[in-house]
Amino acid sequence: MLSRRRFLQSTIAGLAFRPQPGRTIAADVAIIGGGTGGCAAALAALSMNCKVIMTEPTDWIGGQFTQQGVPPDENSWIESFGGTQSYLKFRSAIRRYYRQAYPLRLPELENLNPGACGVSRLCHEPHVALAVFRQLLAPYISSGQLTIITQATPAAASISADRVESVRLKGTDTTIAARFFLDATEDGALLPLTGTEYVQGAEEDSEELHASQRPGAANMQAPTWCFAMEYRPGEDHTITRPASYDFWNSYIPPISPPWPGKLFSLTYSHPITLEPRTASFDPRPGAETEHFNLWTYRRLIDPALFEPGTYAGGISLVNWPQNDYMEGNLFGDHDVAGHLQQARELSRALFYWLQTEVPREDGGQGWPGLRLRGDILGTSDGLAKAPYIRESRRIRARFTVREDHVGQEARGNAARAAQFDDSVGIGSYRIDLHPSTGGDNYIDVASWPFQIPLGALVPERMQNLVPACKNIGVTHITGGCYRLHPVEWNIGEAAGALAAYCLAHNTSPQGVYERRVADFQRVLVDRGVPLAWPETIY
Repeated sequence: MLSRRRFLQSTIAGLAFRPQPGRTIAADVAIIGGGTGGCAAALAALSMNCKVIMTEPTDWIGGQFTQQGVPPDENSWIESFGGTQSYLKFRSAIRRYYRQAYPLRLPELENLNPGACGVSRLCHEPHVALAVFRQLLAPYISSGQLTIITQATPAAASISADRVESVRLKGTDTTIAARFFLDATEDGALLPLTGTEYVQGAEEDSEELHASQRPGAANMQAPTWCFAMEYRPGEDHTITRPASYDFWNSYIPPISPPWPGKLFSLTYSHPITLEPRTASFDPRPGAETEHFNLWTYRRLIDPALFEPGTYAGGISLVNWPQNDYMEGNLFGDHDVAGHLQQARELSRALFYWLQTEVPREDGGQGWPGLRLRGDILGTSDGLAKAPYIRESRRIRARFTVREDHVGQEARGNAARAAQFDDSVGIGSYRIDLHPSTGGDNYIDVASWPFQIPLGALVPERMQNLVPACKNIGVTHITGGCYRLHPVEWNIGEAAGALAAYCLAHNTSPQGVYERRVADFQRVLVDRGVPLAWPETIY
């Protein structure tokens, strides 16, 4: 059983393509960025008979699910509806993988949640999501319809008459030529390279109800460098004290309304009320704690679900308020490299604090039996391959979703979100903005289940470029609810289908938006993309 898992993992690296320097390669659709939206876009375009090239800056595709290590944040109806058919199949494949490859105590458990965690109905290991992505894409790679280029980022673009002709990859002379380009990068990197109009950070002119009082391009949600750890009772895996530990252990977030004290504390700002909230931390299996236990919050493996002796302790993913990095941005800043390094050091310092100083309910301090598990993240240092970037550059689109379209308070007496006749999908999540790099504490307010309007995927001007993840036409505020896993998947799937539709009908996204919405929607419905929420949820 476990040998099958090792075999599937061993095949992952062999599916990527390394182009010869100086070569130009061509496709119908080029997807720059192999994250969640990028993979969903690829599956859509491939199923509609397009030849696709997809690039990825790391050696793992999958984005939030994999190289960032973020268990899925989903809507409360996701087990039965609330996602596209392909997304629900992906979730089922995750569970099937565990049933086939792992010694589960109750393999017949219908809605298996390997981590039995608090944040998701499907907390699972990142390398399992990677294996499933690769299985879904492997037939297209084998046939030559799909080429994946890993460890590749865009360096420059060639533009002609409001169209992207080609994109050159950084570090090589390799150029990708395509009829259509999708920006599925985590930070909207293709937008400035192609001269596509975009917005970054908190808008200066926003009149939204909960708009930031500190507008500016540098004010974005804090990124987080996640890490995975397991608990080994009775063992000592304490790491060397990080050089920056004293700085981070005394760090007080420079935000307003003020954080209740030091970042390294079990007391932090409640995301909604901003009042002090105290959690517990106890990694022992079956531990009962006085407060909400951060260990189980994003736990990936609950030993109780597996055959006795499979795990000494559980495995948990750390994506908490305590490792949100607020000192600067990881793109569009004068010292990106420095901020990347500091974000990594923050997470290592937090891990050391958990091993040595975190308060225990028995009066002690620290859990030296905690051990970093970089192997399930594909790294040797225990941290994820890439940071979790919550907020991207966003296109200036034909339509921008604002808080008054989806926010419950901003909608007043309207007991639902605005209805979009050009819907290409649905989503549901709170408007959840983490503390920002511009000095804001949480902005976390209720939203109604919403739709994804086609107009938010259509650039003002560029004719063959479409956003495929959280870089659509949303604001700093509404980006807080359009950024989660099933929504990003739906955006990517709609973008991939839109590119394929445009190529098949010799039109542009603008042409579809202006004249062919209903026909394109029929394509999406046939793919199993829901365009509206059922009335029963309101």
